[in-house]
Amino acid sequence: MVKDDLLMIPGPVKLHERIIKAMSSQMISHRSRDFEEVFEYCKNAIKPLFGTSGDIAIISGSGTAGMEAAVASFSKVRKITVVDNGKFGERFAKIGAKYTEVDHLRFEWGNSIDLEKVEESLANGSEAIAFVHNETSTGILNPASEIARIARKYNALVIMDGITSVGGDEVKMDEWEIDVAVVGSQKCIGAPPGLAAVAINERAWEFYSESVPYYLDLKAYVKKAESNQTPYTPAVPLFLAFAEALRIIEEEGIENRVERHRKFARATRVWAESAGLELFPALNEHSSYSNTVTAIKMPDGVADKDLRGTLREEYGITISGGQEHLKGKIFRIGHMGNVTKRDLVATLSAIEDILSRKNVVKPALHAAMEELG
Repeated sequence: MVKDDLLMIPGPVKLHERIIKAMSSQMISHRSRDFEEVFEYCKNAIKPLFGTSGDIAIISGSGTAGMEAAVASFSKVRKITVVDNGKFGERFAKIGAKYTEVDHLRFEWGNSIDLEKVEESLANGSEAIAFVHNETSTGILNPASEIARIARKYNALVIMDGITSVGGDEVKMDEWEIDVAVVGSQKCIGAPPGLAAVAINERAWEFYSESVPYYLDLKAYVKKAESNQTPYTPAVPLFLAFAEALRIIEEEGIENRVERHRKFARATRVWAESAGLELFPALNEHSSYSNTVTAIKMPDGVADKDLRGTLREEYGITISGGQEHLKGKIFRIGHMGNVTKRDLVATLSAIEDILSRKNVVKPALHAAMEELG
């Protein structure tokens, strides 16, 4: 990948020059006052993105490490309901099965969740529920507040994967009564991959399990966070980059950032529909399109390599395809993190050019430009 190549996938995202510079700083001791200041800033700056005043744990590991820490640390339950309507809901189920009994609620990938089935599962004895807020594998936003409201009727623990919504969409963890939520550094926050932050409310500790894995014990992270430290050696350069990414968010303002993501998402959908393309997710009254990635059905007669391969080779732009059984059936445009209007317009224009050669789209860039303003 050369310097001018453009990454338009649902994470990792391209890095702001300030973040690159921060990450390339000289090493500091992870037990120094300098690191403690960085950690303290990160711990406090990320709380408004979660919409919480609760505890924060920051793990040197991927978003999946955060997901497993969230399930494992609070696995003192006999059964957990896991909602699966995409790749990462499926991952939650696989993680949950390692620690307790799972009621795996499977929905066709890209379809909306049936909240009646969620309630039925909880009524049948599940003591916790885990779900993905923003399912990037299919471009659908699941109804977090409604899921949490149902769970509250049964006093169930609520665990939310906010890996691709925190920092790019409205998240109100405390207001929605989400007990545990996870975010990854490389998505909407716009930092490099390698850190996972987990937000935890006070009620969650009632479900704490003493048999938690050693490295993923959230109690250990929260205890050390009181002194602005981590229990084990952290990825120091990633913390420096993470802090700079959070400063950029603070400067932009979280409301402005969420609105920027919304505008880019709307523009992408308007472009797709105006071009004669079909959006992939099947919505109901409880779900909506993702604010951070748009999933579009691959047009008939167009192979994945014809679109994504040509886009990368001719334009140096990378977008995502479908995962597992959706390979070759959809393509996904990420518009999260540090993405700019120019990045989005360049991507849509290039895709339109490639698909127009196949005579499968109508000119539509003007419609996106009108939406972008």
